[in-house]
Amino acid sequence: MTEEAIIKYSTYFKKLRRANVKGMGMAPHKPILLLSIVQLIAKGLISTNRIFITADLLLAFKQNWKLIVDTPHSPTFSLPFFHLRSEPFWHLVAKPGKEIITTSSKSISSFNKLQENIAYAEIDRELFLLLLEIPNQLWFEQLLLEKYFQNARFSYLRPDRNYEEESIENEILNEPKEAYQNHMQRLRETLEEDDYEEEIFVRGGLFKKTIPKIYDYTCCITGMKIQSSHSLQMIDACHIFPFSLSGDDTVTNGIALSPTLHRAFDRGLITINSNFLVRVSPSIEEFNSRFTLSQFDGQQIILPEKVKYFPSQESLQWHNKEVFLL
Repeated sequence: MTEEAIIKYSTYFKKLRRANVKGMGMAPHKPILLLSIVQLIAKGLISTNRIFITADLLLAFKQNWKLIVDTPHSPTFSLPFFHLRSEPFWHLVAKPGKEIITTSSKSISSFNKLQENIAYAEIDRELFLLLLEIPNQLWFEQLLLEKYFQNARFSYLRPDRNYEEESIENEILNEPKEAYQNHMQRLRETLEEDDYEEEIFVRGGLFKKTIPKIYDYTCCITGMKIQSSHSLQMIDACHIFPFSLSGDDTVTNGIALSPTLHRAFDRGLITINSNFLVRVSPSIEEFNSRFTLSQFDGQQIILPEKVKYFPSQESLQWHNKEVFLL
């Protein structure tokens, strides 16, 4: 059965429907996305047959594009994620209440539209189970290279690091807020709208990974820390001063909270003062429950090991003044 499945999906992978653009040749988008998915499965970063739109996938797509695409096509991520639906193994699932709405060209027009409408893509479970096996990962990776990227088939090595990810993570951890904000403003002014949308998405995704890491995957208020063999994350990265208003994804504008405390913080039911003590809004009324917000009133939060990663006093003051409910 496995051999039959390998033959079937090998045939599908060799016959991808691709646009032939005048002056540029056949579009490389679909094979680059599939190559990236195979590699993320190999790294354990994709663990089900549901393919979500994640920073990891977008970064892998961009890195593979830079390494092996030698045509002047634009590396638009939304195109292959949407158009792979024309292949028999790829099934798009719309978000609740949304429809898969396309433009007059029968395509998703932007990365924003892709995010707004698509919950995830689902590949055949049979294909996913095949790709869990190392020999099959290598087989399909080499198949894609030999079929679509002849010039790279012998020189290409699967990247073990993503240099763009490391660069952005370094900015999040080490750039002063003002330098980071100026950098983002320059990107807004110089990048095409879709490229800027992708950049914001990637940076937001890396912020969500970096903040829990520096707090040792522990809620800074409750002390909750849960680990799972399935790599499930139970601690959120919470902006103190929302990125939409501050343009600040640096580490000092973030704290690690459990989902319930994250919602309470965003809605002003709790805040953290300049001494890193929790304050609970006097506006709340609590009922008989094992879990109460008031139990944390006056408690000092758990701070990162490095002082330079402590929450920004400026951001905390903004939250105290503009969000906290008195």
